[in-house]
Amino acid sequence: MDLLATTSAVAVSSYALLSTIYKSAQALYAQPANNSSLQDNPGQSEVVLPSVDVIVPCFNEDPNTLADCLESLASQDYAGKLQVYVVDDGSANRDALAPIHKIYANDPRFSIILLASNVGKRKAQIAAIRGSSGDLVLNVDSDTILAADVVTKLVLKMRDPEIGAAMGQLIASNRNKTWLTRLIDMEYWLACNEERAAQARFGAVMCCCGPCAMYRRSALALLLDQYEAQFFRGKPSDFGEDRHLTILMLKAGFRTEYVPDAIAATVVPDSLGPYLRQQLRWARSTFRDTFLALRLLPKLDGYLTLDVIGQNLGPLLLALSSLAALAQLLIGGSVPWWTGLTIAAMTMVRCSVAAVRAREVRFLGFSLHTPINIFLLLPLKAYALCTLGNSDWLSRKVANVPTVGEKQPVILHPSAGRGPASIGGISGTICKAEFSHRPSSLAATESVCARDRSTAYK
Repeated sequence: MDLLATTSAVAVSSYALLSTIYKSAQALYAQPANNSSLQDNPGQSEVVLPSVDVIVPCFNEDPNTLADCLESLASQDYAGKLQVYVVDDGSANRDALAPIHKIYANDPRFSIILLASNVGKRKAQIAAIRGSSGDLVLNVDSDTILAADVVTKLVLKMRDPEIGAAMGQLIASNRNKTWLTRLIDMEYWLACNEERAAQARFGAVMCCCGPCAMYRRSALALLLDQYEAQFFRGKPSDFGEDRHLTILMLKAGFRTEYVPDAIAATVVPDSLGPYLRQQLRWARSTFRDTFLALRLLPKLDGYLTLDVIGQNLGPLLLALSSLAALAQLLIGGSVPWWTGLTIAAMTMVRCSVAAVRAREVRFLGFSLHTPINIFLLLPLKAYALCTLGNSDWLSRKVANVPTVGEKQPVILHPSAGRGPASIGGISGTICKAEFSHRPSSLAATESVCARDRSTAYK
């Protein structure tokens, strides 16, 4: 019993000390730097703007959700050349999506690529990247709405040739739907405006998130083969593509950045089942790429080493503290008061700091995340660590998907013939059809159609 009490005290004290150091440094570095903005450059209007290719992989997406995504892309205020590639990755609901495809298919800015079979999100992205030629590539999830100035703001950041990738700030478009979506929205704010913002101070954002991330094509050209051919324990790795590509960028010597005023609203899980499946995939991809990232740390600022330690050792110490407390409860009938008090104090301090920084009292409610973390997410991460070789998406259900042999019709121009196409070596078709544009009305993002996440990429 004495050994258990000592273990509990050491674990919870170490957790408190590490969290205090890590979160204090994170809060310090997450503050905006006083660097002169590229937007203040008086010669900016005279510079030729780079061309941008927007890649939108789509699998079994809700038609209304995809329509909102594409409308936000059509409404971008970017003054340079913008080309959008919508890649339907063998969706089983292609008939339901056809009206959306038709709306945009004859807009010269849009290309609709229909892959003959489901090949996975990463290969769907690569198919469009290899079939396009823009100076910059923006990856956007099909359930994400971009504010009208997102492309412009990301392009301004990418004017520095040392930057290989940049991400925007993510918010939950369906934030007000359930208590969980409210919690996830706060989780996204903290991940972006604490974790990524602090990492960006040193030009080393460790994961440019998939819903809205821009890449330099010249950098992608160097890394695309590695990105496509990622294996783990002899099995192809498909999920976690955003984190892996970011690590490859850093490994190649490029900077990765965060642009807080480039706002992207994405649909998040509204119930625990889909949320936990999503977190399991993310945990596996994080563990896989953390091993790769460890080799980068000697080349990066010391804060990034603290960041990796804080994100990995911190949860381990918290889990050890919780297990020791549970053992003491089972054996001795009580939990040491200092364990609960320490964890509660750390939680309230973090939530209070977030509420002050965000200027929103709702962040005090993020304290609910602590019991979810202890009782659900920590066991989930332990399971993820023990099952790293599993590459199942867990949430992707494929039914009645066209086989490779099936060919989809294509109208290259309103008066042209039909025929198949090969995009990046993957069999598919490019649709061009009659165009009638939807009115541009990027309304409140919370009006986005939320749906069961079980059939989409997330």
